[in-house]
Formats: sequence, C-alpha cells, structure tokens
Amino acid sequence: MSIDQQTLAARLKEARANSHLTQDQVAQSLALPRTAVVQIEAGNRSVSTLELAKLSELYGRPIASFFNAAPPVGEEDVLVALFRAADVVGEEQPWQSEVSRYLTICRSGVELEDLLDRPPHVGPPTYDLPQPRRTMEAVDQGNYVAEQERRRLGLGHNPIHDMSDLINSQNVWASGAKLPDQMSGLFLRHSSIGLCILVNFDHPRARKRFSYAHEYAHALLDRHHTATVSLEGNRSDLGEVRANAFAAAFLLPRTGVWAFLQARFKGGPSLIDQTVYDPATEQNAEQVRAHRRAAPRSQALTYEDVAALAHHFGVSYQAALFRLKSLAIVNEEEFTILREKEQSGKEFLQMLQLLEDLDGQDKRTPDREIVSQVLHLALEAYRREEISKGKLRDLSSLLGVPAKSLLNLADAM
Repeated sequence: MSIDQQTLAARLKEARANSHLTQDQVAQSLALPRTAVVQIEAGNRSVSTLELAKLSELYGRPIASFFNAAPPVGEEDVLVALFRAADVVGEEQPWQSEVSRYLTICRSGVELEDLLDRPPHVGPPTYDLPQPRRTMEAVDQGNYVAEQERRRLGLGHNPIHDMSDLINSQNVWASGAKLPDQMSGLFLRHSSIGLCILVNFDHPRARKRFSYAHEYAHALLDRHHTATVSLEGNRSDLGEVRANAFAAAFLLPRTGVWAFLQARFKGGPSLIDQTVYDPATEQNAEQVRAHRRAAPRSQALTYEDVAALAHHFGVSYQAALFRLKSLAIVNEEEFTILREKEQSGKEFLQMLQLLEDLDGQDKRTPDREIVSQVLHLALEAYRREEISKGKLRDLSSLLGVPAKSLLNLADAM
C-alpha cells in the first residue's frame, strides 16, 4: 500500500514511542545525527530502505506494518495496553524486549497466512458471559466454560498432554517466554497479531501447563481486553479467579477425576446401597435391595493417590488436591492432612522417576512452539513463490534459526 511521507513519519514516531526509545538512542543505532531522526519523524526527510530495515529491527516490527492500512478505529497499541496492564514504570526490562520480539513473530505469521490465503487468525469461540460480581459466580462460570470447551473439542475426560499444542490448534499463538517470576502469563489480542498467549518459561512444567489453561480462559472469556496479565498481585481479581477455576476444571475434568479414583477403588462411600427394579412388583412397591460395606479406611485418599492423580493429569500436587476439595471428594480435615503430606507425595513420584514431569524445567528453547508455526508458514510461502530467499533470510534472523540451514531446507522442497 502506498502512503504519504507524513503518514509514514507519524507511524515511525509512534513505533519509537511504543518501544520506549529516545531519538538519541535511535540516532545512535542508525549512526545518524539526532537532527536526522527529528527530520524523519517530522516528515521533512525521506527514509531509505536500509534505514527502514534497521528501524524495523529496532522497533520489533515488520517493515510492512509501517505501510499497512491503519488498525480499526479506537484499537489501542498492543504494547501500550500490555505495559499498562502489567503496571510497567521506569526503565525498560528485558522481558519487554522479548515480548516485543514475540509480537513481531506473530505479525510475521499473520502476514504469511495472508499471503497463503489462509482463514483469518480469529481463534476459538468467545463465551459471552457477564463479568462475575461474586467469587462463587466466577467459579461457576469457569467450571461451566471448561466443560463446554472440553465437549466442543471432543476431549472426553482424558488428560491433555500438551496444552500449547492444543491452543495452537485453535488458531492462538502460544509459547513460553522469559517473564518476571511474579508474572505467570499473559494474553494479547490485536488486529495485527490475532490472539497470543505467552507463559513464564522458567516456571515448573506443571505450573506452565496450568498457566496455559489459565490464559486460554482469558482468550475465551476476556477477548474484549487488548492485554490481560496474570500477576501474583491480581490473583484475587474475579477475572483471575474465573480463569483459575476454568484451568482446574479443564485440566482435571470432574468425570475424569472420578474415573481415575474409581479405577483405584478409592473415593467411594463406605456403604453402597443398591435397589433393583422389578416391573412385576410395581403395584405393591416391593424392592430387591443389596448392600455392601467397604473395608475400613479402604476409600480414604492418601498422599500417594493425590500424587498419582496429579501426574496423570499433568498438574501440581496442590492443584490436584484443591480440585479434590472443590469436588467435595475430600473434606476440610482430609484436605489439611493431605496438604501437609505434599513432600511425601513428591518423594513417591521421585522414587518412580516421575517428579521431573511436573517439577522439572523445560530444557528446550522458550520460543520453540511459535517458531515452529511460523517456520512452517515461511517454508510453505517460499515453496509457493510468495516470498523470496531474502525474506526467508530476514525471517531466519527474527526466529533465531541459522539462515544457511533454513535456506538449504527451502531449496530441498
């Protein structure tokens, strides 16, 4: 799209401001005097292709974004919305630059999808529920949407082994990222990137799985926000309570928990009373009844049961225990006892060499999920001659993959 010099100047100025860079910093990066940057942003000086390429890299935006049509009226810049939601003040932190890079990857992915004539990156359906006014309402909404979404996806009551893959399959960019420890994840929605979920890569595996489900709840329920950030300081917000309730019910479905316990002959009543229907006795209301009493203490849950349940569904010991309490499978006294035995549960999993599945750190690169998606799009676009080798080389730099290896793979297609 062709735009005038004044419009380009305004967009370059806006991009610099959103990147929290001064004109002096930009001038140093471009090896230009500050007055040149002033003149560019005033629309009094043209900008070369090489300068645009450097500015694109500096601001974490594809060059095309400076020339594309304007976003919908009233749509806030995604980084501005994110930093406000995260209550960012003062100097720029490393995580902000990393998130900017992820947004650039998402934009590149959206552009590639457009070149390939793919459907818009709109994501899963929106559940248009009113904002909860009470904690119980938030919990009920989270449980309800979790059950509806499991039904829509045909998950039954089975464990979800890879939440990021599931989210990606719903047209939501999803990946790990280096975030502050107090930030478990974030959800972003913007016309330039579609929907994007990032979770704290440095958190243990079980917590990351829960965070993915939590942020997925925001994608389903809070899409009217440009940015939603999950912080330790806002965990009592009703929107966060609802997302936590969703995550627990989505990862540990009610029927799945009961099926798991029944397979272990646990969690049932101490006395089972069965009445058999006989149509011949309808008139006189006679009944055939049978009773069975469970062996003493056979139905009581132990730390081993909680640990096994946690591993089966890929959540933490605490998440599994809280879910058992919310389903009224354990009472307050049992909950307290089992919570105090968490370390024994972990030692049990460690003995079986299973604890690493929950408490271990991921050894892969944080961005592997989103990079793999965009790489697929890039190779497909090159195969169909929608992009050049030069563009493929530029993408290799953005995605952090060796350009030579990517070009070799492209030529082999």
